[in-house]
Amino acid sequence: QVQLVESGGGLVQPGGSLRLSCAASGSIFRILDMGWYRQAPGKQRELVAATTSGDKTNYADSVKGRFTISRDNAQNTVYLQMNSLKPEDTAVYYCNVRTTVATHWGQGTQVIVSS
Repeated sequence: QVQLVESGGGLVQPGGSLRLSCAASGSIFRILDMGWYRQAPGKQRELVAATTSGDKTNYADSVKGRFTISRDNAQNTVYLQMNSLKPEDTAVYYCNVRTTVATHWGQGTQVIVSS
């Protein structure tokens, strides 16, 4: 079993910042990709940012220049630094970890951007 524990969500004003963390533990085989997805009410889940085992990164156009994804391979942890947050960033953010044998999802952490 693999557990993903997310933290860092919350309520923030427009223009503010948050940092999400996701730590993987348990029967972890080799981790390939780590990433963050989000799902706003009434919308489909979408990719926000992802990073490969070779440290390549990929971002949704809507967050480029504002969000930064990083990972600590020694701690099996992925981070999402979110700056200049906008109301349209409001969503439940899910951590996603792909290993050589399976893909795992976190339970989600709520981010609300509102004044």
